[in-house]
Amino acid sequence: MTSPAPPPLPEEALEERFLAATGPGGQNVNKVATAVQLRLDVYALRLVPDVFARLKGLAGSRWTLDGGIIVTARRFRTREANRADARARLAELVAAAHVRPERRIKTKPSKAAKAKRVDTKARTGAIKRGRGKPALD
Repeated sequence: MTSPAPPPLPEEALEERFLAATGPGGQNVNKVATAVQLRLDVYALRLVPDVFARLKGLAGSRWTLDGGIIVTARRFRTREANRADARARLAELVAAAHVRPERRIKTKPSKAAKAKRVDTKARTGAIKRGRGKPALD
């Protein structure tokens, strides 16, 4: 059972910064700040506690001490493409936090499975004992 789809990220909770990218792009990389650093103020989303905790775990090292998530996108050569990439990744992260994990149902092995396991262990032990040096009786 999943929660309903999360609402889109509010613009007032987002803060963009453009920085110099690395990688391909030739001289353009040195002249134009195409990489995007997108910061999301998580407290502005007003998430329920369990979704907040899941988001914090999923964000990992991207989580800041003041309750923000920073995503850096520098995969593409243009600002627009990097901006779209950063927003998509951030929205994906928040959407993943809204998915409640399935509860694990504990199961017990059957009596037959337990007996089979013990028989196999005994058989393996006998094989290993047979590999030893012969007894001098």
